[in-house]
Amino acid sequence: MRLSIWPSAAQPYAGMLEVARHAAETGWDGVWVADHFMPNLPAGVRPEKPMLEAGSLVAALGAAVPRVAVGTLVYGNTYRHPAVVANMAATVDHITGGRFVLGVGAGWQVNEHHQYGIELPPVKQLLDRFVEALQVLHGLLRTPETTFHGEYYRLTDAVCEPKPVQDPLPIMIGAKGEKRMLRVVAEYADLWNTWGLPELIAHKSRVLDEHCAAVGRDPRAIGRTAQALVVVDGPLPGDLPVPVYGGTPASVAATIEAYRELGLDELIIPDGLLGTGAARLNSMDTILKITKG
Repeated sequence: MRLSIWPSAAQPYAGMLEVARHAAETGWDGVWVADHFMPNLPAGVRPEKPMLEAGSLVAALGAAVPRVAVGTLVYGNTYRHPAVVANMAATVDHITGGRFVLGVGAGWQVNEHHQYGIELPPVKQLLDRFVEALQVLHGLLRTPETTFHGEYYRLTDAVCEPKPVQDPLPIMIGAKGEKRMLRVVAEYADLWNTWGLPELIAHKSRVLDEHCAAVGRDPRAIGRTAQALVVVDGPLPGDLPVPVYGGTPASVAATIEAYRELGLDELIIPDGLLGTGAARLNSMDTILKITKG
């Protein structure tokens, strides 16, 4: 099971770089960056923390940090035309020498769309648009020319050159919806990602297997990745909107082993509850020792 770190973009770049370099130096497998422009807050509530932009970050970290994979967790489709994303992805793959993973999702965060005047359509239209974007990405990144005339995107004899170093460059889809989004994963993804503790990930992975059978795809062709917040040593917060585990190194170890037993391919660790400075690096070392031995 691969182990990757997810440094929050709501911190100075120096902090993100410290985490990424430590990961590369100590044996972690990857570094992920979220695609948000501000924290997820209700309309009218002003964010207290600034947030760095994901496309710039993966290019910067990929150039500065050796060895580890670098990826987006995940680009929101509503923010950029998929042809622009394809060219960004190919460029970062060259910057990293073939270490980039293109993570994409349909888009969802309301306050970003509201503040920037970016359309956030109803769910069906949002997902229809995302499926078209995936077809555009597959075409531009994996074929010499792409002509695509959809309802939302139109490309004519379109090229994306140079092609990525990797052939194919892996596309990861962030998805949790069992009815449609996991079917989209079955049809288009090389990797799948969602939030969840082991029991939930095991359930959704079984649903994904069923969708793979329905579309005639080998479920083993899709890597499974997941994340939840981690507390290495201390009380677990009880009011978070996302899952969290740990509290002691022994509890962290038990949960990581449960992820391993369900066949997870990559466990991603957000750094939000790991502390700062030396304390954060120590927490990373503890998690690495637990996971890798």
